[in-house]
Amino acid sequence: MKYFYRAALCMSFCVATLKLSAQQNTPKTDTNTPLHALQPDYKIPYNPPAKPEDVKKVLDRIREYLEAVTPPLIVSSKSGAVITDRSKPAQDAVLKQGDFRLTSYEWGVTYGAMLLAGQVTGDKRYTEYTASRMKFLGEAATYFKSFSATYPGTTNPLRSVFEPRALDDAGSLCAAMIKSERAGITSSLRPYIDNFIQYIMTKEYRLKDGTLARNRPLPNTLWLDDLYMSVPAMAQMGKLTGDRKYYDEAVKQITQFTQRMFNKEKGLYMHGWVESMNVHPQFHWARANGWALMTNVEVLEVLPEDHPGRPMILAQLQAHIQGLAAHQSGDGFWHQLIDRHDSYLETSATAIYAYCIAHAINRGWINREAHAPMALLAWNAVSTKVSAKGQVEGTCVGTGMAFDPAFYYYRPINAYAAHGYGPVLLAGAAMYQLLNEHPGEMNDSALMFPK
Repeated sequence: MKYFYRAALCMSFCVATLKLSAQQNTPKTDTNTPLHALQPDYKIPYNPPAKPEDVKKVLDRIREYLEAVTPPLIVSSKSGAVITDRSKPAQDAVLKQGDFRLTSYEWGVTYGAMLLAGQVTGDKRYTEYTASRMKFLGEAATYFKSFSATYPGTTNPLRSVFEPRALDDAGSLCAAMIKSERAGITSSLRPYIDNFIQYIMTKEYRLKDGTLARNRPLPNTLWLDDLYMSVPAMAQMGKLTGDRKYYDEAVKQITQFTQRMFNKEKGLYMHGWVESMNVHPQFHWARANGWALMTNVEVLEVLPEDHPGRPMILAQLQAHIQGLAAHQSGDGFWHQLIDRHDSYLETSATAIYAYCIAHAINRGWINREAHAPMALLAWNAVSTKVSAKGQVEGTCVGTGMAFDPAFYYYRPINAYAAHGYGPVLLAGAAMYQLLNEHPGEMNDSALMFPK
């Protein structure tokens, strides 16, 4: 009896399997299947819009990682012991080494990103990250103020704060300090803010017409990166002091860089412009375009509504976003060289674009229906590059300037490239706000953000 029971079960299973197999082998045609509803095999998540809390989970991983690997401590370079006596700087005193430098321009971006994330999510841990590091930098500056005089010939650990020698030293960190002062989380950074802004306004090399420039790699060279390393600090200083000269200078720099470096036909900026060149090899490096885009966003955030330069900057932001939209990859990323689609897909630039587009939507500067899908697609792509540990992968390392493609194609990527962290935090914060206010929906399998 047991034998016949088992045999019956086996027969039933085989019949069901044959029926299923037959169904699977039946070709899907226009008459038996709604073909438009077939699901493609997306590499990057393309599904009903993420919830704000899903975005925050990604941000939390990054914040937890950075909290652990950027210690705000002064230690002995010999013993590694924490220095608690702040009455006189020890000759072997240094900032405790972590994975990233607390005084770099990349970390200026990160400080501002943490403030925005705290503001939009209501999670004070983000705000506290910036507050604790800024408070520490103020205390460390007091500690190391007499260091160079006390120990001649020894490098001051805060040399870039006391003696900035390039816009990279000054602009981004200055803007972050001003944001911290304006947010009320610090109240002792003004001497360092003034020192930074004096360098930017009066000491950095300029062309004859006043455009900020460098003498490398060739004399009288404009670096697109330098827009971000200078102009947001100017605009923030205008907001802090009410002095319109800072706004005027910010608008002037954007205007003069754009006149020389923006390709109107492509809607993209070249990375470098050299005064002695009659014809410029145009390499539209992604992250530099990101710095330019973010400069316009940062300036519009604080520039008075009645400033005569505001319409130009808004129009430039819109034109640049349109140029970028034409080159977003099907996976949501942008390429290392934006218009050279055989160059690799790069995380930090994609994150900057996601932030700027989402933030511009949140502020009403660009059309939500047209641009929110591309911003979400970019965020979905970026979120796949945040590891379980909270590291941002796929970021191009620090990059100089070149006039041939190979230089850009083969720049390394590294999870310890600091350029990726602030932009991803910014992108997540802006998307969190966008999804909170406009959840979006799927319409015939496509992402939509209707009114």
